[in-house]
Amino acid sequence: SMASLNLVEVLRVADSLKHLKRTGWVKCGVPEPETVAGHMYRMAVLAWSLKGELPGIDIDRCLKMSLVHDIGEAIVGDITPHCGISDADKYNSEKAALDAIAAMAPNGAGAEWAQLWAEYEAHATPEAKVVKQLDKFDMIAQAFDYELKYGIDLGQFFDSTTKCFHSEPFVAWNRDLRKRREESLAAKK
Repeated sequence: SMASLNLVEVLRVADSLKHLKRTGWVKCGVPEPETVAGHMYRMAVLAWSLKGELPGIDIDRCLKMSLVHDIGEAIVGDITPHCGISDADKYNSEKAALDAIAAMAPNGAGAEWAQLWAEYEAHATPEAKVVKQLDKFDMIAQAFDYELKYGIDLGQFFDSTTKCFHSEPFVAWNRDLRKRREESLAAKK
């Protein structure tokens, strides 16, 4: 049936995200880099942990947005600012990927995935602004973890995110993480 055919396609999308290593870490020589799915999963767990803490924010929506914000990478790959692709081209190719994935998803779920992705990309809602900060915080937390684990300098990820945090608890999380990083760098000297 059509539904089971589509389910196979959706599984294939999820499978490719489970195995797609995040480009930034690969380029920096991280020995066992996380995958795109791993990154989205941890963001979703973080979002869920904020339930009831952010007045006026729909955390279930943030959780869902976390789980789909990079889903287009299943088709286009993980494009970073260093890949030499314009923002417009990146957006258009990811939007086409989202439309293709949305068309496969059973029970109208795909329309919601496409909507949440567009909302995230546009930073259009309070939830999108929360998930953007979650995305950047997860990245620097991961960078710090890799620095400790592998002794690699991933300072570029900290440099590129200095202006990304503008609401609580992300401002505090960011401050604490950077303080821990400074202490760990000082201890190495």
